[in-house]
Amino acid sequence: MGLFVAVALGGAVGACLRYAIVLLVGHENQGFPYATLIANVVGCVAIGILLFLIDQREFLNAHWRVLVVTGILGSLTTFSTFSYESYSLWMSGERSLAVAAVSANVVVGIAAVACGWTAASRLS
Repeated sequence: MGLFVAVALGGAVGACLRYAIVLLVGHENQGFPYATLIANVVGCVAIGILLFLIDQREFLNAHWRVLVVTGILGSLTTFSTFSYESYSLWMSGERSLAVAAVSANVVVGIAAVACGWTAASRLS
C-alpha cells in the first residue's frame, strides 16, 4: 500500500508541475504545443538522469523511485517512460524492436485519438 501512496503523491506533484508549465508558457491551443514539448523534454532528461543514477549507484529506494519516476515523471509526461524504454531497447541491441515500439506508439496513439474523437463526435 505504501508504494501506491508514493505514486499518488508523486502524481499530484507531477500534474501540478505540468500545469505550471502550461501557465508559464501559455495555452496549448495557440499554435505549436510548446508546453507539451517542454514537459516531455524535461521529463526525458529527468528520467535519463535518475534511472542512470539508480542503475549505477542504487540511488533511490523503491518508495522514492516510484514516487519520483512513476509518480512525478509519470504524471508530468508518460513520454519520458516511452522514450526511456525505447532507448533501452536500442542500447541493448534490440534495434528493430525499438523502431517497432516507437512506430507503434506514434501510429497507434494517433489512430487511437482519431478513433476516440470519431466515436465521441458520433455519440454527441
